Amino acid sequence: MQPLLDLASELVRAQVAEDAIDEAYINELDGHRPTLIVRGDRLRATAALAKSHPSLRMDYLRNVSGVDYETHLEVAYHLVSLQSGQEIALKVKTDREAPSVPSVVPVWATANWNEREIYDLLGIDFPGHPDLRRIMMPDNWVGHPLRKDYEPLDPEV
Repeated sequence: MQPLLDLASELVRAQVAEDAIDEAYINELDGHRPTLIVRGDRLRATAALAKSHPSLRMDYLRNVSGVDYETHLEVAYHLVSLQSGQEIALKVKTDREAPSVPSVVPVWATANWNEREIYDLLGIDFPGHPDLRRIMMPDNWVGHPLRKDYEPLDPEV
């Protein structure tokens, strides 16, 4: 796992930007998955590199999820190389007041509905998304029900 993490970190720092990665570690709680915490403004370039670089070829986006940590929101991308079977995670932290993470739909089209769900339930904006609108809640729903600070209009519902 460590060699993949070191390789991915080196490639991102060399080909995207030296400051693109805030943190790189082996996530022991997630099956020892190599994990890069990427700056939001460097996400799309990092994603494109992870997908297309011959040493990585993370061509399959297995999952995208949003998480509310109360101090900040986070989006996690679980990537898989169908050629090698190797896996890596990219994560982006964003603030609670105006949460925004660039869309990766231009890199992996399958992110489309995942990003819409995260937008709908957590309120994270995805600039560059081709059709960012609610997908689960009605259009007139107030708030984002998976946020920890969400207060329903009717607490009994």
